[in-house]
Amino acid sequence: MEHMLVRPRKAEKLKVVAVRIDPAIERRLRLLAETSGRKPSFFLQQLIEGGISTLEAAWLPQDLLAQVRAGTVPECTVSRAGPDLFDGTSFER
Repeated sequence: MEHMLVRPRKAEKLKVVAVRIDPAIERRLRLLAETSGRKPSFFLQQLIEGGISTLEAAWLPQDLLAQVRAGTVPECTVSRAGPDLFDGTSFER
């Protein structure tokens, strides 16, 4: 299955996302960045772009997944009032 990576249009700006990661993973990311001469954000972007299709397939309802695969990413309708990534929830299914 071929996955197309979608780059932001010129008018769209990249968004900043903050996540907490295990210190061992951060050290590995920093080593990768220092060794390659790239920034850690470059590798995080590569990981996200390369893995988001797998996450979508596992977590999105089929009708919504079909929209995303067709290139129509709907606006999020769920608004969380509380913490999201920092609420201590495990990512295991």
